[in-house]
Amino acid sequence: MSAAAGAGRVTIVTGASSGVGLAVVKRLAARGERVVLVARRKDKLDALAREIGEERAMVCALDVTDLRAIEGLPRRVIDHFGRLDVLVNNAGLNHRGPVAERTAAELADIITVNLVAPIALTRAALAVMDRGAAIVNVASIAGMIPVPEEATYSASKAGLRAFTRALAEEQRSRGVRIASVCPGPIDTDFIADVDHVPDLVFSQPMATPDEVAAEVIACIDGGAEEVALPRTTGKLATLGYVFPALARAIRPALARRGAVNKRRYLERKGRGAGS
Repeated sequence: MSAAAGAGRVTIVTGASSGVGLAVVKRLAARGERVVLVARRKDKLDALAREIGEERAMVCALDVTDLRAIEGLPRRVIDHFGRLDVLVNNAGLNHRGPVAERTAAELADIITVNLVAPIALTRAALAVMDRGAAIVNVASIAGMIPVPEEATYSASKAGLRAFTRALAEEQRSRGVRIASVCPGPIDTDFIADVDHVPDLVFSQPMATPDEVAAEVIACIDGGAEEVALPRTTGKLATLGYVFPALARAIRPALARRGAVNKRRYLERKGRGAGS
């Protein structure tokens, strides 16, 4: 879709202040579209709104775990811009490590941010969306094949994929596009606690936020209903899910490769392992 074609659209982006969310916002803004910036840090959102142009940006500083706030968000957008065309559920949370080493509250927060909040916000958005609207959920390769030491995160993203696929069927006759993007590791602050990231994760090529954002935009514009990034990682994840014994057999080799990649990543970032 050309910049002119999307110039009148209004898009909510959660997790808009950094990483993939910020990259999506910048791509939309470059096309002249209007954006609703959702994240916790108001100072960052205000600065981003000034950069975009405050007439084309609406700042909503809130925590997506506040379900009452996010359920009321689409109506606030209608009051402000008069329409809502696209929702990008991008905000994410992970507390890495074995389940037994995390608190119940930490595990519950992962599910709330990654699954409950997108479901609640999607429900509210659908009530004000018209034919031709789109919802894109940023899931994960971990939702295609579960990752040890990220069990709850994997469960939340698998649930988001299932929700997306079922909702796509529900909304097809209504003309609302529903899609998901499932990236592998991304070079963002989300992976800043690199020492706690399983070696297995680093066995796969790392994407940039802008590469993932490009796939999100393609889904908004009518692309595939589910995209894995990189494509080869998505195929490997599908194969491992269908044949779990194969996944267990190749996991040690992948982890060894990931350990090498992690060490190189840390060296590029000017750090040593464990520093």
